[in-house]
Amino acid sequence: MHGTQQHPDDTRSALLQRFRLIRQTTENIAAPLSPEDQQVQSMPDASPTKWHLAHVSWFFETFVLVPYAPDYTLFDEKFGFLFNSYYEAVGPRHARPHRGMLTRPTLSRVMAYRAHVDEAMSNFIEAAEDEDFRTAEARIELGLNHEQQHQELVLMDIKHMLSCNPLAPAYSDRYADVKSNAPAQDWAEVAGGIVSIGHDEHGFAFDNEGPRHEVLLQDFRIATRLTTNREYIDFLTDGGYSKPEFSHMDGWATVTREGWEAPLYWSNRDGAWHMFTLAGEREIDLDAPVSHVSFYEASAYAVWAGKRLPLEAEWEAAADPFNLTSECETTANLLSSKNFGPTPARDADAPAQMIGDLWEWTASPYTPYPNFKTPPGAIGEYNGKFMVNQMVLRGGSFATPPSHIRHTYRNFFYPHQRWAFSGIRLADSG
Repeated sequence: MHGTQQHPDDTRSALLQRFRLIRQTTENIAAPLSPEDQQVQSMPDASPTKWHLAHVSWFFETFVLVPYAPDYTLFDEKFGFLFNSYYEAVGPRHARPHRGMLTRPTLSRVMAYRAHVDEAMSNFIEAAEDEDFRTAEARIELGLNHEQQHQELVLMDIKHMLSCNPLAPAYSDRYADVKSNAPAQDWAEVAGGIVSIGHDEHGFAFDNEGPRHEVLLQDFRIATRLTTNREYIDFLTDGGYSKPEFSHMDGWATVTREGWEAPLYWSNRDGAWHMFTLAGEREIDLDAPVSHVSFYEASAYAVWAGKRLPLEAEWEAAADPFNLTSECETTANLLSSKNFGPTPARDADAPAQMIGDLWEWTASPYTPYPNFKTPPGAIGEYNGKFMVNQMVLRGGSFATPPSHIRHTYRNFFYPHQRWAFSGIRLADSG
C-alpha cells in the first residue's frame, strides 16, 4: 500500500504501541494457563480462553483487515465460522454453548493466527494509505477496547472454570493478601435536579454510552462504600435466601430453582465461610466487598436492608470523575501486585470504591438513551441488539483494564448472572 499523504506519524506510532501492548496483555493473562486449561468451557455463558484469543483476532481481521487492507490474506477461511461471536450480518457461526468442543484448531495454531493478524495489523497501521487509515482508525480503536473487554471476560471465565475443578487450583500464586478494614457505613447526600449523563464525545466511548442527555433526579443518598461480606452474612443469617418477601418474583423463582444459599463461589465449612478466588480457596475476608452476586441477590439484599439499588443516572451523578481518576491509578498499582480482588474500603465523605473494584448493580434496565441510533452494518450489532431484558452495572472491577474504565461506561448482564465481578452499593431517597 502506498500514498503520498500519510496520517501523522505520531498518531500511527502511538496507536501501534497501544495495539501491541493490549495484544500482549491478553497473552500475559493467558500465560499461567496450560493448553488443557485453555480448552475447557465450564458453562454456556463462558468461553474457553483459546476461543477468546482467537475471537479478538477475528474481530481485527473481519472489521479492519478484510475491508481496508487489499493485500491481506486470510489465515484460515474456516476461522470465520468458528470465531464469530454473534454478528448475524457477517455470517453463520459455531454455537456458543459448544465452544469447548473445539479441540481443533490447537492452541498453537490459534497463537499462530494471532501472530498472523498482529503482523498484518502492524503493517496496516504503519503503511496504510492515509484515507484507508482514517476510515479504519475508529474500528481499530473499537477493536482495542473490545479486546480489553475480553481480557476481563477471560479472567471471569478462568475463575469459573477453575472453581469447577475439585482440586480448587489457583490461577496464580502471586497474590497480595490485602486484608480489609471497612469503615462504618456512611451516606453521601446528592441534591436532585436536572443533570446531564452520558459520554461527552471527548475520547473513546462505546455507542451505548451516548448521546449525552438530561435527566431529572430527586434528592437521594448513596452509600460511601460497597456492601461488605460481613453485612451480607447478616442477610444470610436472617434467612435472606429463604424469604420470598425480599425478592422479585423472577428472582425468587431463580433462587429456588437453582438452590442458591449464598453468593457464587461461597462455601461453609465447620461454620466458617470460604470463597474460591483467583488465588485459590480462602477464608472470607469479612470486611471485603461482597462479590459474585446476581441482580436478584443484590436487589433482595437492598430490600432486606430497607434501602434500594441506585438508578444508573444517580450512580453517574454521584461519581466524581476527578476522584475516579485517582482510584483508577490505585487500582492499577494493585493489579500490578496481583491483588485479585477489590481494594479495601476507606473512610470517606464522598462515595469511594466507585471505580475499579466491583461492577455495581443498578436498578436500571439496559435500554437505549434518548436519540440513540444503532450504527449501520455489522458493527451496529455490538451493543444495540442486547438492549432488552438485561440490567446495567457501573464502575468497573479490579479485572477491568484501568485505561478502559470511564464513569459513563454501561456494562450489562442478565439479572440471574453472577460470574461477573459484581457487587452492591445501596441508595435511598433523600
